[in-house]
Amino acid sequence: MKDNKPAMPRREFMGNCARTLPFLVTMCSISGAAEKLFAQDDNGYDPENHSYAMGVDIHKCIGCGRCAAACKEENKVPPEPEYCRTWVERYVVREEGETKVDSPNGGIDGFPELGTDGDVLRTFFVPKLCNHCANAPCVQVCPVGATFTTRDGVVLVDEKYCVGCRYCIQACPYGARYLAPVKTVADKCTFCYHRIRKGLLPACVEVCPTGARIFGEEGKRASPLRRFRRFNDITVLKPGLNTEPKVYYAGADGEVR
Repeated sequence: MKDNKPAMPRREFMGNCARTLPFLVTMCSISGAAEKLFAQDDNGYDPENHSYAMGVDIHKCIGCGRCAAACKEENKVPPEPEYCRTWVERYVVREEGETKVDSPNGGIDGFPELGTDGDVLRTFFVPKLCNHCANAPCVQVCPVGATFTTRDGVVLVDEKYCVGCRYCIQACPYGARYLAPVKTVADKCTFCYHRIRKGLLPACVEVCPTGARIFGEEGKRASPLRRFRRFNDITVLKPGLNTEPKVYYAGADGEVR
């Protein structure tokens, strides 16, 4: 005999609906706001026709820090060292096998001398930034949908909806996010989204004196990024995490993490 007793009392069901409705309304609002970024703008930019990524040639990076300084100026990032959308790390490999990594003030002010102890095997510089992952953990853990991926492949944060919970900061395996001190919302590299939609390069790429940063579109034959990937031995950071990063490195060996 079939049991017609409701699985949940009506009072409990209505209470759950009342608690869920505001969340659904919020998520719909966020989705609508995000769609405005997805849509074609007045300049004829259509995100459906683009797929952005960045390349970093470690062999060419001289650790000048101009990229990090330009990023702070362009995006009004606070001057304190703990707030960086992009930064440069120095790797010092010693003869006994020890590797030390430092990044004073994000590399903006240069790096201190190593001394003359003679045990340094080699040094190199590695620019770091948000990897704009195709399978981004930050997007997955955001409880309100404030972190999202645009249709042209850029991971952004809508500060109007961010609640400052820090879940995305903890989830990012690359340490590429921070909590903005005044607005108390998550912040990070955006590939200078306001620039690339106008056909301009990200600020860090534009000021690099050695061409260590390469920006372009995946899948387009004329893209400098495609040439960079074709003629170099390419790796990504922490490939075992399967985040599918969109920042590609040339010259990164096992020391880079």
